[in-house]
Amino acid sequence: MTLSLEFLVATGLGWVTACGIYLMLRGRSFPVVLGLTLLSYAVNVFIFATGRLWVGRPPILADGTAVADPLPQALVLTAIVIGFATTGLLIEMALRSRHESGTDQVDGVEPPRGPRA
Repeated sequence: MTLSLEFLVATGLGWVTACGIYLMLRGRSFPVVLGLTLLSYAVNVFIFATGRLWVGRPPILADGTAVADPLPQALVLTAIVIGFATTGLLIEMALRSRHESGTDQVDGVEPPRGPRA
């Protein structure tokens, strides 16, 4: 049984997406920020994979030859910059929330700590 490259990329994207969603559902703010970052990475790789990888092909139209599509590359480059700025904003909001509420719980309420059964 041989695995195709498409299967490996799809499986990797699935795992990164699942890990990002799992982290976003956690109760603390730092795992939520990591989950959003992982999810943005998965989206970036998905957009980049939709454009296919052409080696040695020009990004502009030539004499009827196959050309590389520059649109997914431009979209991913823009998404990386926006994702970096969004991550910085989320970290600042999490730090401010921690300062104001005294806890890093997403809802601002620390869970009760009682004896464990």
